[in-house]
Amino acid sequence: MAFILFVEGKTEKTAIAEFLKRWLDTRLSKPVGIKPVKFEGWAELVKDLPKKAGLYLQKNDVIAVISIMDLYGPTIYTSKKTKARDRYKWGKQHLESKVNKDRYFHFFAVHEFEAWLFSDPAIFPAEIKKTISSLNKAPEDIDDDTPPAKRLNKLYQNTTGRNYKKITHGKDLFKKLDPNIAYEKCPYFKELLDKMLDLAKAAGY
Repeated sequence: MAFILFVEGKTEKTAIAEFLKRWLDTRLSKPVGIKPVKFEGWAELVKDLPKKAGLYLQKNDVIAVISIMDLYGPTIYTSKKTKARDRYKWGKQHLESKVNKDRYFHFFAVHEFEAWLFSDPAIFPAEIKKTISSLNKAPEDIDDDTPPAKRLNKLYQNTTGRNYKKITHGKDLFKKLDPNIAYEKCPYFKELLDKMLDLAKAAGY
């Protein structure tokens, strides 16, 4: 059996499933499968979500379908939802109601997947470790004003003369990152992992 993980891009497909699995497998009696399914951005994910989630949930070997998107970027929120916690709660309820299936769950990376990387300065090039250290106490507070990926790009440009590349650098950084560190510093990330752990154990893992 396996989780089906809906993600919104190539970086998430190549890096996130393995990252989540490293945390989960150490807490389960046997390794659990995570199959990432890539969409071409958040808009396609939202549009195709009900149909594709329903198709996967018809299969007996699926523990659950879980979708993850950046909180930063999507325009699905109502105009009154401006704070991160309000957007998170409203967006989660909105997307889960669109699917309306017991084994479907939605989570957001607050504010982007790259926020999790900020939890451990040691994984970054020496030139930017000091700056990362000043931001790593609450990585999920790196917000819409200068979201994590944009902030990383600026840091890379200023210190190394290169751009931060989500696919190349992101994949390598997630391989280095200990998910236990991100779990301790990122409450929304913790919520995702705790739910997946409960579901996997209930499925016999």
